[in-house]
Amino acid sequence: MVDFLDELQECVPALRRYARALTRDVDRADDLVQDCLERAIARRGLFQPRGPLRPWLYTILTNLHRNGLRAQRRHGTPLDLDAVPEPATPAPQPGHLALAELARAIDTLPLEQKEALLLVTLEGLAYADAARILDIPQGTLMSRLGRARSALRTLTGTPAEPHLRTVK
Repeated sequence: MVDFLDELQECVPALRRYARALTRDVDRADDLVQDCLERAIARRGLFQPRGPLRPWLYTILTNLHRNGLRAQRRHGTPLDLDAVPEPATPAPQPGHLALAELARAIDTLPLEQKEALLLVTLEGLAYADAARILDIPQGTLMSRLGRARSALRTLTGTPAEPHLRTVK
């Protein structure tokens, strides 16, 4: 049990990074990670140690996120007035504008493309691992990545950012 919990703890920063990229909300991301960890601990008997724990945790987190989105669609999204930016406030630097534009473009992607893009580019997972996490064939994952990258190029009016390219 200690080995499981130690390995679980090592995965927390990566889970937080992925959750924050998915939700774009620190509080919701932390809640999502906490729910993921609770579920993993409660169901650790289901984990088959054929490989690393991290992909299993990503699968749990991805499924929890999808379930949350379904629930949110049923109940609607409350508007956080504190999160509405001031229109007269300029960005502190051009790089910030580019990152904000890219983040907004990623947010407009269909969920399937967004998940594939974040697992492969942000988390650096191999195609096979990302496909297993999303429970899709590897070819489908590659198609989703291609469509996501193409959409990002169109939305931002630039070629794919170097940090979004996958080196495999």
